[in-house]
This record gives sequence, C-alpha cells and structure tokens, in this order.
Amino acid sequence: MPFSDYRTALVTGASTGIGAVVVERLAKQGLEVHAVARDASRLDDLARRTGCVPHAVDITDTAALTELLSGIDVDVLVNNAGVSRSGNILTADEFAVDEQIAVNIQAVLHLVRLIMPGMVERDLGHIVNISSIAAVYNFGGNTIYHATKSAVHTLSRQLRVDGYGRRIRVTEICPGRVETEIFGRLLGDMEAARRQYYDGYESLKPEDIADAIEFAIASPRHVNVSHLEILPTFQVPGGLNFERRAD
Repeated sequence: MPFSDYRTALVTGASTGIGAVVVERLAKQGLEVHAVARDASRLDDLARRTGCVPHAVDITDTAALTELLSGIDVDVLVNNAGVSRSGNILTADEFAVDEQIAVNIQAVLHLVRLIMPGMVERDLGHIVNISSIAAVYNFGGNTIYHATKSAVHTLSRQLRVDGYGRRIRVTEICPGRVETEIFGRLLGDMEAARRQYYDGYESLKPEDIADAIEFAIASPRHVNVSHLEILPTFQVPGGLNFERRAD
C-alpha cells in the first residue's frame, strides 16, 4: 500500500532513538505525524526539524490519550515506547512490574482500542508494534520485560484476527540490540551504558529499524509484512543451560 494511501500517523516514544527517526521518515513520506512522548523540549526540537505535531503526553495516562485522539483519524500507528528494568521475578519490585506493564502493554492496548475501530470503519490502516527478541526467546534477567513484550507479540497476531476482512495491516518488529537510550535509563548513566553495551559491538542503529518499518508500510496493499526479526550479525539468540546438581 503506497504511502500516498495514508494521511496521518502517530508514533509513541517519539522524542529520541527509534521513535524520532521513524517520525522523520514518515514526515518525509508526506504524512502528518503526531509525535507522542513525555519530553516536551525534545519534541519541540523534533517538530522544528520535521514539521511533526508534538504531544507531550505520558502514554500511561489513558484519559490524556483519549483526549489527544479526539478528532484525529490515525492511518498509521507505531507503538514504539517501551521501558525495561533489570532483574528477574525473584528480584523485581512492585514499581518494576507496574511500570513495565503500564508502558509496554497497557498503553499499547489502549492505543489500539482507541484507534483501530476508525481504521476498520475506513477500511484502511497499518499498526506497527515494536516488541523485542525478548518476546520470542528466553534468556536471563529482565523477566517482566520478556513477559510484556511477549504480550505485544501475541497481540500483534490477534489484531490480524480482529481486523479480518478489512484492509488493516499489522507488523511486529522484533529487534535485537539497538543503540538507543534504553540501557542508559536502565543504569541511570548513559556513558556507562555505552561502554558496557555498545562500545566494541556492531549494534543496530535506529535507522535500521526505521528502514524495516518503511519497507513494511510501503509494501503493496495486498502484502502484510507480519513479523520481522532484526538482529546485529554478531548477535545470536539461543543456547542451552543444564544445571548439574549432586543432590
């Protein structure tokens, strides 16, 4: 479906990283892009550079989302915002559980609930959900993150069922390690995160994910790119551990 079939887009987590690059790309394609994030100053800068419509909104505030979407027909929804906290279920605290559920899956569900009916009515729309390889592979740590991203993975498939018979396309992007600020927020130190997670590694860049999203949206209208798993060449998920105990 060519970009010319669409008029408006909404991108969450738009102030930096993948979200900001996606806003730039969609704006260049001629869409009116509504950029949603909490950082008003970064959004204002993005608006000056791209012409997007900035919305300084916390996506966990469902009432604010509902008000924002009043009167806006969104043709392309990019659910990009996400948070992570270190630790598994044995070490997680209440905040880690509640925050990740609120941002990574609850907000996604509400946005789809608010936007998809209009897409169905217009017989036109594309939903892009950014999940993670953590949605489909199990590895140590970040248990709540795995659980919430797995929910996004299942939701993405279910939305195709819910939109059956209408020209609604749903794409799930499952990235491996991408150079964004997520690890910096996790550690509370951007420079330490860069040294630990990025220096010396060939990680993905936000532009790589934006390329994939552009490809999926620009595909012919009879083509639904449902699932794209994108990893750095040197990152491989998998492996097997087998604990040996004498007792």
